[in-house]
Amino acid sequence: MKNQIYKILFAGLLMLQPVYAYAHPPGLSSMDLSIKADSLDVKVTFALQDIEAFAPMDSDLDAEVTDAEREAAKPAIAKLLTEQLSITIDGKEYPPAGSGQVAYDDQNNAHVEFIYPAAPKQSLLLQSKFLAQLPDGHQQYLTLRNAEGKILNEKMLRKHDDQFSLELTTKIDNPQTEQYSWLITFTDFFKLGVEHILSGYDHLLFLFALLAVTHSFWPALKIITFFTIAHSITLACAGLNIIELPSSIVEPVIALTIIYVALENVVRGDHPKGRQWLTFGFGLIHGFGFASVLREMGISSGETGILMPLLSFNLGIETGQITVAAIVLPLIWWINNNVLIAEKLLKGCSLSVSLMGAYWLLQRTVFA
Repeated sequence: MKNQIYKILFAGLLMLQPVYAYAHPPGLSSMDLSIKADSLDVKVTFALQDIEAFAPMDSDLDAEVTDAEREAAKPAIAKLLTEQLSITIDGKEYPPAGSGQVAYDDQNNAHVEFIYPAAPKQSLLLQSKFLAQLPDGHQQYLTLRNAEGKILNEKMLRKHDDQFSLELTTKIDNPQTEQYSWLITFTDFFKLGVEHILSGYDHLLFLFALLAVTHSFWPALKIITFFTIAHSITLACAGLNIIELPSSIVEPVIALTIIYVALENVVRGDHPKGRQWLTFGFGLIHGFGFASVLREMGISSGETGILMPLLSFNLGIETGQITVAAIVLPLIWWINNNVLIAEKLLKGCSLSVSLMGAYWLLQRTVFA
């Protein structure tokens, strides 16, 4: 029985290792539409790894992308997105006025801005055809604003739902008459939060390492509560632009938190003191990692409309986190209360978790 449990757990870790290589798979983008007096301004944001396969940057194939190569790739990126974006205004399809303006940020995103030479008066139809070339899980957050920057409508576009349409039957600059539903926004970002935590393997392994030393409900509840409070604080601060940390710092530190907690399990055993305070401190770092999703989607700007996505996204994270804990905790408690296997299994699994953390640390620093 003991050997079977060992084999099942370690086989699971080995099977998941290819998936764990990327703690957060790429697949988020945004599109911001702004209706002006006589034009429609469009800003599209993609992670560079999502578009690099279609607009290669490494022209000399030396596995290093220089600033000059990035600059040279801008026309190809603008051309790619121009061809893949279809916009119909009042029944007539329009091309953009001139080529798109491309800019990069320090989060490895590309921002492309287009100006369409007409403002919708009756109807607007948009199709983001580029989503058809991306993986099924890719999501694009579309926001439509009026000239004052107030949100008129929002939608989460996907590969099999890549169109946005709006009939403008009333005055466009009146936010009281907009076809905007907060429930749809809440639902979209709630699901995104659930998906993010379930595919955020670094956060899940960190949580598993924290809970691996618990024997009963109350210690586990304290750890989950302190983790929730901590990452909610920094998620809100980062989402509202109160505090910002670059991903180049946050992601390696997250890997370090995984290594530390796993090694503490090995050294101190299943009764480490003050685990909830350690959880709170490290949870603050993980909150910045969660906030990277909002940055990738271009909504962490502190403009109108940030609070609803922020709240629903965080609730989605908590729901996914509690669901995972409810599944794994009974097994953890059963193992920890079985004196024949508890110590060896705790150390073996914790060592495996620390190795995965070390892999991510190298991936995010040396091989970044």
